[in-house]
Amino acid sequence: MSTVILVPVKDPAKAKARMAPILTAEERSLLAQTMFEDLAEALCAPPERHVVLVTNSEAASERARSLGWRRVLWEEEQISESNSVDRASALLAREGVAAALRVPADVPLIRAQDIDELLSVVPDATSALLVPSWDRTGTNVLLRRPPDLFPSRFGPNSLVLHTQEAWRAQVPLAIVENERIALDLDDAADILRFTELDSETRTGRLLQKLRIAERIVQNVR
Repeated sequence: MSTVILVPVKDPAKAKARMAPILTAEERSLLAQTMFEDLAEALCAPPERHVVLVTNSEAASERARSLGWRRVLWEEEQISESNSVDRASALLAREGVAAALRVPADVPLIRAQDIDELLSVVPDATSALLVPSWDRTGTNVLLRRPPDLFPSRFGPNSLVLHTQEAWRAQVPLAIVENERIALDLDDAADILRFTELDSETRTGRLLQKLRIAERIVQNVR
């Protein structure tokens, strides 16, 4: 197995806490599930893709199995995004997986072609690849060959931190721009940017139904 697509997913009940000022707990859970469905559509083909889910969500686990994803790695506890990704990556490396492409579950604009393009530029040699967030502070996609090449540093300023980790590991690093992957939905600013695009996604329809842009403006006032 050359490259695994690794998808970490939180329990929807605990997802998107930064949106608490504008969304109820039920709405945040629904948003997380809806974004996961948009991602699942991008990952559904071709069948030779190896998708691995790491989660403690029963709903996400059941959905992954129904989609025919290769594997579900169950977590008894979730300490952090980096911890989840690195534990899974270490396991994959021990099993002989050549590379792991971590894709988050909150990039609803992602398309199958984006995945294909990223996988097409993966070199055979030891290396890393990053796709920045739209504000160029975060890391929305991280590829490591091998999967445990260096530690994950997801969180504030992760783009710089991952770049530093690649430098310490003395490996080639590619930074690939992708406008669809760049827009993850973490806070009100992300949502406003997303709603301006009028996208044909499940997430777009949900946010329109919730009249989220209007609620954000009212909250600011």
